[in-house]
Amino acid sequence: MLVRGGYKGKLGAMAHNTLVHRIAVLSKAHQLQQLKNPCHDPKVRELLSRTRKAYAKRGVRSQKKDALTKDPLQAILATCDESLRGKRDRALLLFAWASGGRRRSEVTSADMQFLKRVNATEFAYTLLYSKTNQSGVEHPENIKPVLGAAGIALQEWLQISGITTGSIFRRIRKGGHLGEALSPAAVRSIVKERCALAGIEGDFSAHSLRSGFVTEAGRQNVPLADTMGLTGHHSVATVLGYFRSESTLLSRAARLFE
Repeated sequence: MLVRGGYKGKLGAMAHNTLVHRIAVLSKAHQLQQLKNPCHDPKVRELLSRTRKAYAKRGVRSQKKDALTKDPLQAILATCDESLRGKRDRALLLFAWASGGRRRSEVTSADMQFLKRVNATEFAYTLLYSKTNQSGVEHPENIKPVLGAAGIALQEWLQISGITTGSIFRRIRKGGHLGEALSPAAVRSIVKERCALAGIEGDFSAHSLRSGFVTEAGRQNVPLADTMGLTGHHSVATVLGYFRSESTLLSRAARLFE
């Protein structure tokens, strides 16, 4: 019935993350309507707790996308040629990754009015609105650097596209004509298409750029505060999760027998 009604994509139990998300949406809807919130009922909370444990016992875990660290990122960048589309994709990927692992919505909403040129090939981008700063409060960490290879790629894209105002990353129509701003879903498509062209195996998506940046920072022993300053994470636990997942594979303790 749920599948026929369009509420589920396929038969079977929904993913735990999907369930939690829908409960959160239901809770928010009641809150906005100033109605009694059934999601806060102790019985509902107990049921959700037991559901989470049941998923865990069955070996079901949340599916995380693979991280695009430096090496695989370089491989997909190599697929970006000198065409208009190639220039755009290279600039987009490097902008998203090097400026701190931007979320796909942050990439597609990037606008020229918030981009400041530092020198011929380096920029500073002011990220006023984000998931962790929805009120647009001004903080020093709102300034995201676009330097080095990322700055050069962005400069080349702006030069070849002729963009001086409005959205930085846009659709490219037939004949090389620029269209409207890319949608967040387009970032996911670009990542997947470039990974396929590069022959990289793995489950990559737009979030792979963000997780890849954090993972690479941990691999290169970048101080946690510096990493969080660029990513915008407020939760130390979240960032440490990426750091630790990488460090366990490099740990000397893991090779004691050798």
